[in-house]
Amino acid sequence: MVAAALAATLVAVAGCTVDQSPPPATGTPASPTSSAPAPSSPASSTADSPSPTVAATIAGTPQPVATGMEAPWSVVFRDGVPLVSERNSGRILELAADGSARSIGTVDGVAARGEAGLLGLAVGNGGDLFVYSTAKDGNRVQRFPVTGTRGSLSLGQPRTLLDGIPAAGNHDGGRIAFGPDGMLYVTTGDAGRRNDAQDRDALAGKILRMTPEGTVPAGNPFPGSLVYSYGHRNPQGIAWADDGTMFATEFGQNTWDELNIITAGANYGWPTVEGIADRDGFVDPVQQWQPGSASPSGMAHSGGTLFIANLRGQVLRSVPVSDPSTSGEHFGREFGRLRDVTVAPDGKLWLVTNNTDGRGSPRQGDDRILAVPLG
Repeated sequence: MVAAALAATLVAVAGCTVDQSPPPATGTPASPTSSAPAPSSPASSTADSPSPTVAATIAGTPQPVATGMEAPWSVVFRDGVPLVSERNSGRILELAADGSARSIGTVDGVAARGEAGLLGLAVGNGGDLFVYSTAKDGNRVQRFPVTGTRGSLSLGQPRTLLDGIPAAGNHDGGRIAFGPDGMLYVTTGDAGRRNDAQDRDALAGKILRMTPEGTVPAGNPFPGSLVYSYGHRNPQGIAWADDGTMFATEFGQNTWDELNIITAGANYGWPTVEGIADRDGFVDPVQQWQPGSASPSGMAHSGGTLFIANLRGQVLRSVPVSDPSTSGEHFGREFGRLRDVTVAPDGKLWLVTNNTDGRGSPRQGDDRILAVPLG
């Protein structure tokens, strides 16, 4: 049953965003400007078209896709083939139709500690794999060519697009994704350097926006800067609604976790405020939760609904885009800690558990990837 379910998934091909020419040499952004054209409208803006009136819902029982994984963190699809990052081992795994996994390569220099290690993945239009990981001297974003075919994929040599992002065993950020404008968005945690979140010259506590070459795109809110939004503590999920509205999840400290609508150049308040504060100069979240029932990590959008994986809360939340101040709960404590959620090429929702990450209580078969039908 598992093999059949995954085989059906692999038939479809995941859509990707616009890729461009190879990136420049390793280091900080190569230039403060880019020849990439500016998007016709900001990725974070809300278009005039209305949100869907019928939102996607959970429509079936989760079925296992893969089991026995060690601290998986992110899953993406490259030409329909699922690739998974393992935080502590530094390996990137290719999943086969029978649920088995093989390594396509190990990211060199990964310094795994606490929440740090091999984290987010994203796939460019040309098939390159973009990777966020922690090295000894900080977090970095790298671009890897991938060669071979299904069942024999291999990771090539990387080009570093950005390095020196502050890293720590806590508040390490790490989610990356291509937006509808073809730009790469990167979430960074404050890495325990709280004041950096308010410093627009610092890379910590931010959402960054860059071209696939690692340069500053036209249309970024601050000239010559990769910073797209700031005042974040530890954002770990990003997704876009059909109308282009950008959402991000964020770990709070002791009071409130957040769901935010991201606007270019906006200040989300950390560490001055946490949660809904109604303070001039800061953007309030559209929804907040107590950390014990949430700790929102990965997020995906499908059919007018945001789906959010929660760690401490051990629950999948669904949030209608048409009313993002509300939410529903699914699978409460049924599968333990949930790290990531993504939409597979066949339209099913994939959940990634995180019970072997040192903070969970592993169950038989952990860690797992589960496929959930949507209706």
